[in-house]
Amino acid sequence: MRKIHVIGIGAGDPDQLTLQAVKALRGTDVFFLLDKGEVKNDLTQLRRDILDAHLPEGSYRVVAARDPERDRKAGGAAYPSAVEDWRSARAGIYARLIAEELGEDGTGAFLVWGDPALYDSTLAILEEVLEQGSVAFTYDVVPGISSVSALAARHRTSLTRVARPMQITTGRRLAEGFPDGVDDVVVMLDAQQTFRRYAEEAGAEGRDGMDIYWGAYIGTPDEILVSGPLAEAGPRIERLRAEARERKGWIMDTYLLRRNPGDA
Repeated sequence: MRKIHVIGIGAGDPDQLTLQAVKALRGTDVFFLLDKGEVKNDLTQLRRDILDAHLPEGSYRVVAARDPERDRKAGGAAYPSAVEDWRSARAGIYARLIAEELGEDGTGAFLVWGDPALYDSTLAILEEVLEQGSVAFTYDVVPGISSVSALAARHRTSLTRVARPMQITTGRRLAEGFPDGVDDVVVMLDAQQTFRRYAEEAGAEGRDGMDIYWGAYIGTPDEILVSGPLAEAGPRIERLRAEARERKGWIMDTYLLRRNPGDA
């Protein structure tokens, strides 16, 4: 029976891998990578750097395939359907890679940014492959350090406060309004920079009770960190984000919005 490791590799720093993750790397015959194209080639290189940091040179095999394009223009009611189509296309690629590139008693691995259980589709895609029945395998999951945890550590802050809930959401959801009953909100991959709305509101009303802890390319040599009152830090983040995106062609960022007492 083929076996697959789904390994959380942290936010980019090779030192963030757990001992369990390193053990799984050393027990893998083939690593499967999805190439996102020339613009994001450094994401593939980061994975190879992680392998080089923990495995003897030339001791591992990598099989790469082109990642299918997702319809990023789809919004509203069409968004879930676009994501499902993209996942199904990925499932077809995963099935082919596992069937063609991995022996019947071999062990393969997918290297997942951060933690496979947070803001990632690998587990759902593997389940879809199994449901299709074209190739049989078992799989396990190795947790990793998420960008959320790394963000809090780099800013030396806690994600939670005493007797207060914390919520992880998306920029799409935050645009609909700040969650009720929550003062600490982590936002993942907000392409629309929704925090600007709250920065503008705070500036217009003369409030400074909302703070932001923002990070881009966390755990990599290109890491950028900004924190402070939202009304002051927001414009700086916009500028740095635009410069970084222009320089690299892509950006991965995460932030914590913290509403302080009296700012509800």
